Amino acid sequence: MAAEQMAGSGEDPGRPAPPAAAPAATTAPPVPPVPPVPEPVALPPARPLDAIDRDILRILQTDGRASIRSVAERVHVSRANAYARINRLVEDGVIRGFGARVDHERAGQGASAYITLKIVQNSWRTVREQLQALPGATHIALVSGDFDVLLLVHTPDNRALRELVLTRIQSIPEVLSTRTLLVFEETDLGPRPDRPAELA
Repeated sequence: MAAEQMAGSGEDPGRPAPPAAAPAATTAPPVPPVPPVPEPVALPPARPLDAIDRDILRILQTDGRASIRSVAERVHVSRANAYARINRLVEDGVIRGFGARVDHERAGQGASAYITLKIVQNSWRTVREQLQALPGATHIALVSGDFDVLLLVHTPDNRALRELVLTRIQSIPEVLSTRTLLVFEETDLGPRPDRPAELA
């Protein structure tokens, strides 16, 4: 009976059973390495500014392209002294960068607006990161009062402004409500020679 069962099964009792087929190997796609999170740069304690430092700041705020020689002559110090002072102001975080004051309308950004936002409590850092990525955003502030955030934007036209508010800003999950204040005219009140009291 046993022999019949073996014969019926088609197996040869004198030969070892063939090895079971190995399952097909599957290779998972390589996982890209996670980039390390940059450590925040700790600034040194702020050092007090003297009258010459403040004069240098006034000059560079008025003309960020002023040469070291020009700055040194205007504040009556040596070029080496002026160079060292400017470097110290940069290292201390007093000077955060050098840029140009732009006429946004002549640069093709004819629509400007202040946008107020109410946001979810304790979500400021998350919201700030998303607002910084918006095209045309030039100033962001966390404020007190009837709203939480004040945002200044410049866009090519009102249509682009509407899309920015309705499509980008209001889609941020932490934003509860917004209000848009159109800017009809603006004046840059940067430092001027006729305002000697600046930074006094």
